[in-house]
Amino acid sequence: MPGTNLTREEAQQRAKLLAVDSYEIELDLSGAQGGGTSRSSEAESGGGTYRSVTTVRFDVTENGAESFIDLVAPAVHEVTLNGDSLDPAEVFADSRIALRGLLEGRNILRVVADCEYTNTGEGLHRFVDPVDDQAYLYTQFEVPDARRVFASFEQPDLKATFQFTVKAPEGWTVISNSPTPEPQDSVWVFEPTPRISTYVTALIVGPYHSVHSVYEKDGQSVPLGIYCRPSLAEYLDSDAIFEVTRQGFEWFQEKFDYTYPFKKYDQLFVPEFNAGAMENAGAVTIRDQYVFRSKVTDAAYETRAETILHELAHMWFGDLVTMEWWNDLWLNESFATYTSIACQAAAPGSRWPHSWTTFANSMKTWAYRQDQLPSTHPIMADISDLDDVLVNFDGITYAKGASVLKQLVAYVGEDEFFTGVQAYFKAHAYGNTRLSDLLGALETTSGRDLKSWSKAWLETAGINVLRPEIETDADGVVTSFAIRQEAPALPPGAKGEPTLRPHRIAVGLYELDDADGKLVREERIELDVDGELTAVPQLVGKRRPAVILLNDDDLSYAKVRLDEQSLAFVTEHLGDFESSLPRALCWASAWDMTRDAELAARDYLSLVLSGIGKESDIGVVQSLHRQVKLAVDLYADPAAREALLARWTDATLAHLRAAAPGSDHQLAWARAFAATARTPEQLDLLDALLEGSQTIEGLVVDTELRWSFVQRLAAVGRFDETEIAGEYDRDRTAAGERHAATARAARPTPEAKAEAWASVVDSDKLPNAVQEAVIAGFVQTDQRELLAPYADRYFEVVKDIWDSRSHEMAQQIAVGLYPTVQVSQETLDKTDAWLTSAEPTAALRRMVSESRAGVERALRAQRADAAAE
Repeated sequence: MPGTNLTREEAQQRAKLLAVDSYEIELDLSGAQGGGTSRSSEAESGGGTYRSVTTVRFDVTENGAESFIDLVAPAVHEVTLNGDSLDPAEVFADSRIALRGLLEGRNILRVVADCEYTNTGEGLHRFVDPVDDQAYLYTQFEVPDARRVFASFEQPDLKATFQFTVKAPEGWTVISNSPTPEPQDSVWVFEPTPRISTYVTALIVGPYHSVHSVYEKDGQSVPLGIYCRPSLAEYLDSDAIFEVTRQGFEWFQEKFDYTYPFKKYDQLFVPEFNAGAMENAGAVTIRDQYVFRSKVTDAAYETRAETILHELAHMWFGDLVTMEWWNDLWLNESFATYTSIACQAAAPGSRWPHSWTTFANSMKTWAYRQDQLPSTHPIMADISDLDDVLVNFDGITYAKGASVLKQLVAYVGEDEFFTGVQAYFKAHAYGNTRLSDLLGALETTSGRDLKSWSKAWLETAGINVLRPEIETDADGVVTSFAIRQEAPALPPGAKGEPTLRPHRIAVGLYELDDADGKLVREERIELDVDGELTAVPQLVGKRRPAVILLNDDDLSYAKVRLDEQSLAFVTEHLGDFESSLPRALCWASAWDMTRDAELAARDYLSLVLSGIGKESDIGVVQSLHRQVKLAVDLYADPAAREALLARWTDATLAHLRAAAPGSDHQLAWARAFAATARTPEQLDLLDALLEGSQTIEGLVVDTELRWSFVQRLAAVGRFDETEIAGEYDRDRTAAGERHAATARAARPTPEAKAEAWASVVDSDKLPNAVQEAVIAGFVQTDQRELLAPYADRYFEVVKDIWDSRSHEMAQQIAVGLYPTVQVSQETLDKTDAWLTSAEPTAALRRMVSESRAGVERALRAQRADAAAE
């Protein structure tokens, strides 16, 4: 029984047999405001149903052949193949409609079904805004969920044109991949799309608010639209979003030498979205948390801009040219990540020329963490079926892949890289490709043989460590310098062997400028590192500088260690680097050492406290806040934890009071303080700031900051239902509903925990975003004893949850409710027993094994911290 899975072999066989010409899809969404018609008892989730009629024209190479088309629907009413009516009860099972007796040449299939509105963020999601009681719909199809809305050959290499006809409630707007037509009697008939894959088709339907503009250059004119719910319209900073979008159009079209391939470009901020955004061709959906209701730091605007540019880059790499199968998902996502950050760094007028600092600080930290889990895998993963790809949207696919693309650009040269990309787009427009197609184009433009590079970097797992080996004479002159490359053993359970790789890196030599006290780079050496030991003769005969930094400019992907003298100097002067990127690299190295139990958590806290006051990059500051909290909560010796938390909380309050009024740093420190306030006096201050009886100059306690204070006061038992309900009365919005759910689940009582657990585990009624909010409140690191009984309950229910819920909902629970805060050998033993006895699917096994690895790492770090006492 295939269930809802599809194997690579099945997809390959289907692609050999047939080519799809076109889809005509008719959807009757006229009942969407009321939730549609009553759904069958077997339907998955969400609400009622709507009528879906699909007509597919496709060509077959073999007379009498058999195949199937994909559909997930509560009911199928009609199946007509080449004029012959088929019995749905005989041909429709699991997620497939069997197609037997196909004709050589053209075939026409018509399917009439009832498809279902969901509340999981998969398929056609339906949301009702509590502000106006209006329903808002949007589709999310990646990886395999177009089949939840219309019958489709659900694989990326069976491209076709798509013509949508949608009946919607009067007064609503319908947006799709093609330009929006004028409706006739509330029916919207769209023109066919170009040839695209099923997973990048889209429909967004509802009484959305919109703002419109245009991108114009050299006779080109592309209509631009931005959409959100009316309740968010007052917060929509459309000018800033259009500005980033235009910068992206300008930069990408120049670098890609290929005109934007679709007729318009809409960006739609939609509710309860599971991911950051989705690259639907010409109709990008984006989580509406990016419409900021309250003050945020510049780091949030930078992240939003990167998301906008990432999705725009996909219009070429992903939508115009698409991977043949999901094993090249990494290339799709890595290319969009790399080029979006390169655009931020280099586009004229960009607000974020320091974007590579942010990449080193956040994306690469994600990659290094992922690459040290037992589930680590080569960048070019072996994706044998849909279940494999659904759990592969990870730090390797996005962040390590982008890091390696950055390394590839350094290896072949930036001009050669983009010249190859230009040839690639021209050769494969509206088609499908494999990795070899891109590498072949890059080999042609660069003259480099990339086969061995590809094997070392893309087909193996794990991280290398680079260490300097330096000798000096009595006068401090360098007599020898080499870079040692190590390939640590892969985590237990990981597949593959440790591998030494070729690295293109820079070595930076830094000295302290006596005039201004800044650490300034005096020299930079770029070279290829290959094999176990690489000599660097350029340094011999030079006076040893204060700091020698390997992988300066962050060209390669590797864990970097400082020599003893450089480490001692950096420990005293980390905040003194003149440039943000070397600071970020040193911060990242220190965090990596803490996670690897090479640096005690208490020493990491001391390092951060000594340097964070000089850190100007707000994104780095906020990352350090999160990392310190995690280190003290999970990596510190339990006997020392409370003292370290007190030290950290005192520091957050001191920095909050000292920060420039109204600054991003002030807001960041306010949030850090709220996350950990613990003494009666500190909690009194939160309460007083909420009431307005105390103020801190420049600090506006706005809606989102209020909720962070309320949630902390609820988690420590200061606030209960009365105060939470009172705050929700001030903010009766979808965001307010989520925040209130988090606060209720955070309360430190057995009753609150039981209520939260039951709403997530015992019931499947919560929408995706509310379920996520409840889980976030349920897990509190200050409540280990209260949460301890739920470790056994987790292992009792997680397999049934995985088998009965949709992928997104099950993954939230499997990861979010794992007993991560119970850092003990007992937790490891319970996990091992469950892994042995439960026979979970490969995807669930991966989720639980990754969580187990986090507990194991925390135990090692706690022992190291205790030893440092």
